[in-house]
Parts: sequence; structure tokens; C-alpha cells
Amino acid sequence: MKIGLLRHFKVSLGYPGRFVTSKELLTWQQDYNESSVEEVEIDHQGHQWSKCYSSDLERAKRTASRAYNGNIIFLEDLREMSLYPVIHTDLRLPLWLHITLIRLAWFLGHKSQKESKSEVLARINRVLDQAIEHGEDILIVGHGGIMMFMRKELIKRGFAGPKFNRPANAQVYIFNKK
Repeated sequence: MKIGLLRHFKVSLGYPGRFVTSKELLTWQQDYNESSVEEVEIDHQGHQWSKCYSSDLERAKRTASRAYNGNIIFLEDLREMSLYPVIHTDLRLPLWLHITLIRLAWFLGHKSQKESKSEVLARINRVLDQAIEHGEDILIVGHGGIMMFMRKELIKRGFAGPKFNRPANAQVYIFNKK
């Protein structure tokens, strides 16, 4: 049994400016979720997939539709984590500071974040339970952060596959059951 993890195509929208308010950061996150993508060819490394699961966000849907010819199962559980500014201010703060504080708040379970790490892991495991149930080769199209946690969960479940810190867009990472 094989599971392929595929990060969506590269999003056309770039990063916001070096200094942003919390409101500008939230607006940018919404625009990012609605942005167009840069479609490229996807190398499946010779594998044929029996099923395809995909995040229901548009960039993942577009990627999944190009990557898989068949019925795609779109799931909200595969969405990227939504991260929220910790400091709500009209002052322009450095983008790196916003991102550092948000990540720290998320890992520590701060009330500013709408979803905890345990909730994210629960939805990842629901998807993996469903995907592994029938022992077929499955392609899962998602987002960078979700893929990093999904990789760890696959390893825990006895799969072997490539290491990655930040998965590349439109690249398939294949995991084999040991």
C-alpha cells in the first residue's frame, strides 16, 4: 500500500509587505485562500492511484483535478490550519514577528487560535483512517503544514517515506507501508 502526499500548486499571490497590521495579515490570508495558482505538470513517479482525497480549498481542488482522473473526495479535514494574529493592532509590525507569535501561540494552545494542535491531529487521523481502511494506493492533496503533521502520523503507522521540512508545491511524496 502506498500513500502519496501532494502539496497544491504554487499560489500566485505573493507574501504581504514586510510590515503589516493584524487586519492586513487577515485580509492577506483570505486573499491567499482565494488566489489563482500556477499550474505545472505533476510527476507521479509511475504510480497509479486508486483514490484521491483533497482539501476542499480551491488551490487544492485545482491541483487534485489536474493530478487525478476520477472521482475526488473533497474534505474540509484536509484544510490548512487557520492561524490568527495574537496582537490586534493598527500598528504595522514586522511580518516575521506576527508569524513567530502566531506559531508560538498555536503550539502553546493560546486562546487566540481557533483550532488546537490536538484538533488538527484528530482531523488528520480521521482522513488517514479512512484512506488506509481498504489498503489501496491513495493520493492525498493538501497543504504544507498539514502535510508535515501527516508525514509524522504516517511514520507512526508504519509507513516509510521521504523527509521534508517544507514540502514543495506540486511534488508527490510517496510513503510505503513497511
